[in-house]
Amino acid sequence: MQTIQSFTHPDFGSLEAITLGGKPYFPATECAALLGYKNPHKAVRDHCKGVTDSFTPTQNQHGATVMQTKNFIPEGDLYRLIIRSKLPAAVRFEAWVCDEVLPALRQHGFYVTQTPQGWNAGIFTMVRNLSETVILPIAGIILTFVLCYELIQLIIEKNNMHDFDTFNIFKWIGKSFVAVLILTNTWNIVMGIFDLAQGVVNQSAGLITGDLTLGSPEMLLAIAAQLETLGTGELLVLFLQVQVVGLLMEIMAIVITIIVWGRMIEIYLVTSIAPIPLATMVNREWGQMGNNYLKSLLALGFQGFLIMICLAIYAVLVANFVLVGSMTTTIWSIVAYTALLCFMLLKSGGIAKSVFNSS
Repeated sequence: MQTIQSFTHPDFGSLEAITLGGKPYFPATECAALLGYKNPHKAVRDHCKGVTDSFTPTQNQHGATVMQTKNFIPEGDLYRLIIRSKLPAAVRFEAWVCDEVLPALRQHGFYVTQTPQGWNAGIFTMVRNLSETVILPIAGIILTFVLCYELIQLIIEKNNMHDFDTFNIFKWIGKSFVAVLILTNTWNIVMGIFDLAQGVVNQSAGLITGDLTLGSPEMLLAIAAQLETLGTGELLVLFLQVQVVGLLMEIMAIVITIIVWGRMIEIYLVTSIAPIPLATMVNREWGQMGNNYLKSLLALGFQGFLIMICLAIYAVLVANFVLVGSMTTTIWSIVAYTALLCFMLLKSGGIAKSVFNSS
């Protein structure tokens, strides 16, 4: 999933960058043109190794927004273009990218701190349109049934209106008005709940210190010193272990990405049907459905907070990692930490649901 951001510089103009898989990508030919290449397409073919295609929203000649394929390059290829550029301003371009563009992309490219509308505006708009045009009319029918059912119960319970209190009619009218008000503002209510939870997540992100870089410079020097003492056979065994560990780390990285992205997809799915459970909240018997739904919304929102705590713990563990014993022990300890992170991320959804007692 991609997020798009636009940056402006007084000398270089506008630059559109995207985040794919948590990594920054830049428009290939535009960057080459900004760096002074006479033939930007040839420069990209000659110097760039990781060109990828992505659909981005673009305005056509009629002013309409259409999805168009554009070539993007990763951070490494951008540096290759900068190094080979003969434009004197290339140094300023590099400073702009490194000091402003990349920090902003890394700050906003972390999916846990994204709101549903910020994660992917296209999906957000589509889900909202489906909810308001398809689900909302169904919820209106359900609300009509619930209100009529409650009115019939009200009449029957009062001996077919022989013992009826006029105040009950006004009470029923008031409940109907509140129910319609809730139903017509369902999307705003749901987004308000997520904004509340997202505020907590963003505050927690600001308090997390450190990063996910493994070990300290001192530990890396200790590793280098230990490697110099190993023989050829030991180095070969270590090399094979590193290959296996690398594969395992790639698999766990995919699992972590699926968990984080899956939470956001689950948010879209849950919010799309929001009008139906909220239409039942005015009735005591049916209202349990709406109450459980609100609990599940809170659980989904605050699951992001639990994910941030897991990442914070992992960041502290890897930041304080020291070389203990053999190199093999060190390597597999890192794998154990990452596997523990995956396990706790998988558990975060269940923990959030148990805290809010949502089924």
